[in-house]
Amino acid sequence: MNIRATLAADPDLGAGNVVPRLLAHGEDPDGPGLTFDTAVDGHPAREPLTLGALADRVAARAAWLHERGVRPRDPVAVYTTNAADHFLNFMALNWLGAIPALMNGNIPGDVAAGYLRRLRGVGVLLDGAHRDRLAGHDLGAPVLGDVSEVGAGDPGRAPAPYRHHADDPIAITHSSGTTRVPAAVVHSHSSLFAATRRIRLSGPRAQGTERVLSALPAPHTAGILSVNQALCNRAELLFLSAQEGGYVLDAIESWRPTGVFGFAVTWSELARFDLSKHDLSSVAIWFNTGDCAHEAHIRRLVAVGSHLTATREGAVRVPGSSFIDGIGSTEMGHSAFHITHRTDTVHYGRCVGRPHVFADVVLLDLATGQPVPDGAVGHLGLRSPTLAPGYWNDSVTTYRNRFDGWYLTGDLMYRDTAGYYYHLDRAVDAVDLGEGNWLYTAMSEERILARCPDIRDCTVVAIRHGDRVVTDVLLLLAGDADPDADRTGAVRAALTGPVAATLRRVVVVPEDDIIVGPTGKVRKFLMRQRHAEAQS
Repeated sequence: MNIRATLAADPDLGAGNVVPRLLAHGEDPDGPGLTFDTAVDGHPAREPLTLGALADRVAARAAWLHERGVRPRDPVAVYTTNAADHFLNFMALNWLGAIPALMNGNIPGDVAAGYLRRLRGVGVLLDGAHRDRLAGHDLGAPVLGDVSEVGAGDPGRAPAPYRHHADDPIAITHSSGTTRVPAAVVHSHSSLFAATRRIRLSGPRAQGTERVLSALPAPHTAGILSVNQALCNRAELLFLSAQEGGYVLDAIESWRPTGVFGFAVTWSELARFDLSKHDLSSVAIWFNTGDCAHEAHIRRLVAVGSHLTATREGAVRVPGSSFIDGIGSTEMGHSAFHITHRTDTVHYGRCVGRPHVFADVVLLDLATGQPVPDGAVGHLGLRSPTLAPGYWNDSVTTYRNRFDGWYLTGDLMYRDTAGYYYHLDRAVDAVDLGEGNWLYTAMSEERILARCPDIRDCTVVAIRHGDRVVTDVLLLLAGDADPDADRTGAVRAALTGPVAATLRRVVVVPEDDIIVGPTGKVRKFLMRQRHAEAQS
């Protein structure tokens, strides 16, 4: 039996019931399930849970939650650190037809409490650290228990798995938020599985997806996608609970994955290290989603690892790996674009490639409502079966981001004559310099990193000062870089003329001077706010 083809054709299969559907189709309970980096229910860290053991642990949690009154359509928040706690409770709540609201453990307590109140859920699951963080706050819902207790249920007492309709909500995840307030995004049984069905199961299995290490944040949409894709592909998957570069690098060397999944911030973290001094030979692909990655980071990664290639003597492993970039967001449900980089590829400059087959995209001039021509910058509009239905308890935001039947992602892009798309910036971060000139912060960072090899990462902060725009460039240096060197000339030369004219200062900063959100993404709104307040 071709299980991938069977799953692709299964109309009842979706993002909320992958484990029970695999077993219903006769998959071996001793086959691959999931592996976590922490112990769970007495099961040692990094020891694989088989598919059967995974189902047993999920059923135990479903029984425990059911006995405490959790029923279909009940929103239940999960605010914890370990990936195992996120995914086992995600699956258990879906087993009951409830709606897991997964929360990044890095959200500050006061922000988390406000988010929980807006959810209007029936309960919260916490670990000890997050219970302490929320102490004294009104959560708007009772604490159902500690995540360490939930696995104590009797699997035999779990009700039969809930039968989902395609439109049923199966998860609430959150965006990083422009300020400090994350937006609650709801996903359906079908929307969060549409891309898996169309491109991961219906096409050939990609090299490098046999043994996957995920450094994605577990409570993020991409985390759920990577787990369901690995299970459906019957692949091995180790899911990490932290995304720091050193931790990821150690896991690669010890676990020997063929593929590594992560966000752009992880590749920046890995740029701290001389990768040639580490054994990364097992890695054939690096897969990125969220923000598109920088060329400077991609080139470091494709230079290491190895891949199989066909020769007259058969398949042989040769040096070098592939980097698959796929810009996406929580609301998009899955990356809408894809491009593969290797040591010999040339499409950079924040090129995000071409749209996936399921994605209909347009670049719009919002003033006229019309598509822009090739080479012109427009707002990205998307129609896709992967799109989230909307924002939980927030119809205003749900409809504000719709325009003429398109979902506006908030990204500025242009398309070249060959059909490749290039990401310039988030619309909220771009600055109009007048006379047709714009300052795109993300593209400016791309230019600086591409031309200044001793800079590991940088953040461009542009603010209005009186009647002019001034720009500060904050640098994080590579480990062997001279912290006292003056890089102002090199940075200025990397920028376009109108942008270079706004440059006020270039400064090396410590890591904690950069304000980041729960997933490590730079909060540019808060950076601009801080710089404006400093000069007022």
